Amino acid sequence: MAGLVHSYDAVQLERYLADHVPGFTTLDGFEKFAGGQSNPTYKVTSGERTFVLRAKPPGDLLASAHQVDREYRVLSALENTDVPVPRTYHLSGEQSPLGAQFFVMEFLDGRIFWDPALPELQREDRRPLFLAMNRTLAALHEVQPEAVGLANYGKPGNYFERQTDRWVRQYRASETDPQPDLEAVIAWLQANMVSDDGQVSLVHGDFRLDNLMFAPGRPEVIGVLDWELSTLGHPLADLAYQCMQWRLPNKGMLRGLAGIDRASQGLPSEREYVAEYCQRRGWSGVTNWNFYLVFSMFRLAAIVQGILHRAANGTASNPGTIDQFGPALRLLGSMARDLTETPSEVHL
Repeated sequence: MAGLVHSYDAVQLERYLADHVPGFTTLDGFEKFAGGQSNPTYKVTSGERTFVLRAKPPGDLLASAHQVDREYRVLSALENTDVPVPRTYHLSGEQSPLGAQFFVMEFLDGRIFWDPALPELQREDRRPLFLAMNRTLAALHEVQPEAVGLANYGKPGNYFERQTDRWVRQYRASETDPQPDLEAVIAWLQANMVSDDGQVSLVHGDFRLDNLMFAPGRPEVIGVLDWELSTLGHPLADLAYQCMQWRLPNKGMLRGLAGIDRASQGLPSEREYVAEYCQRRGWSGVTNWNFYLVFSMFRLAAIVQGILHRAANGTASNPGTIDQFGPALRLLGSMARDLTETPSEVHL
């Protein structure tokens, strides 16, 4: 657990939660989960019950960021689908006892893995975990948005064009130090934009290993967490974003699988993972793969830049790790620029 980000009156918060959250009685514990840089998340105990409270951070926030109301909406919509999510209980208004909007959801008791190399598991247990992750991603993209009340959860048109424009604006709004590599990447994305192929699905926006909770003792995803960046978009955005992990170094805050002998460690290769996903979706393959990776790396770089901006303003959720974000920003820029200068891979 980590230090609190929000200040609050315990009596007022207890009364509010008791009035709005089924099964809540007394406020017996309120602790912030360690990790995370965006929306502070707290473990709340009440008698024998445990809840999770996720809130906007305090202070001045970038436009369209930290939309916990969107998280609440998508979690609620997915409750009866094949996508495992925690049950939601309540969404507050902006004027809450925490001084910020929050929602309360179910506490899941399971495993979260922070290192994609999975050193804590036996070799034979690693691949099944990746297959469960792959199966969950494919299930998410099979959900029909209109069937779960999310037909208007995103805007029409070319998702990658729209999102590139959005993240360039976000990056500019939080820019601190000049990043020549990222400037080159922005120009490349705009000059090499993919055409709209008409595919639309619900995308998570931050689908990676440590945003999934697994059942104790078996390779099954029991909860997909952190839906702040979810929208309607192209499924390749999620797939490429997750596949960045195969390219990132296995050290530092952006921990990936680069430099690890995947076969000897029981881990699938990027090509195997993409092929598994394509088989589940009935696709023949993916072309122009580098574009989707470069887009994903730039998008993550813009998110990292936003965290650095909040740190400069004193509103970062986890300030103790801020010194890692500058190197991460430069690494993402360098890796993305390198990909713009190499022939694009094709997955068949």
